[in-house]
Amino acid sequence: MRLTRRQQEILDFLRTHAEHFAHPPTLDELCARLGLRSRGSLHKHVQALVAAGFLEPLDRQHRGIRLVAEEPAELGLPLLGTIAAGRPIEAVPQPEFLQVPPHLRTERPCYVLRVRGDSMCEAGILDGDYVVIEQRETARDGEIVVALVRGEEVTLKRILQQPGRTILYPENSALEAMELDPDEVQIQGVLVGQMRSYR
Repeated sequence: MRLTRRQQEILDFLRTHAEHFAHPPTLDELCARLGLRSRGSLHKHVQALVAAGFLEPLDRQHRGIRLVAEEPAELGLPLLGTIAAGRPIEAVPQPEFLQVPPHLRTERPCYVLRVRGDSMCEAGILDGDYVVIEQRETARDGEIVVALVRGEEVTLKRILQQPGRTILYPENSALEAMELDPDEVQIQGVLVGQMRSYR
């Protein structure tokens, strides 16, 4: 489950201030601390956090809102392989699963690829980075996509779609854009997150 901004704010507040409360805060206390006016709106967010397993269910025997003893582990995303300009995805023999923070993914199915090469370096995507891809077949102009070209090559590029042609742009001034017929390009996903290790 991907948390909304307000749900994440509530969760972060409870984690950060848990030791400052003599007892778990009530809805009214939490409203006051977060500067919220609507107790009903807060209750909906709290119920969503309960359903996601972050908070204990509210009942009359327990005063206030409690974090669960152990929060649910974030499910990892599959690392499907390595992507490089003009080459097929090099699939990993046994797909690994990487832990990806919720804000780097979406509610739709996502997967991870490792970048090889410098074709997107001017967009800040460097060799060895991990990119989080939302699996879908359409994209808006200007988005960075995983594109299957002519049914053979898979590449990570910025896309521009015009009547009668699709242009895949590298973010590297030393490289040329690819101009193709629309039926030669199949979008396989859109970039939504990025991770980098400095080790």
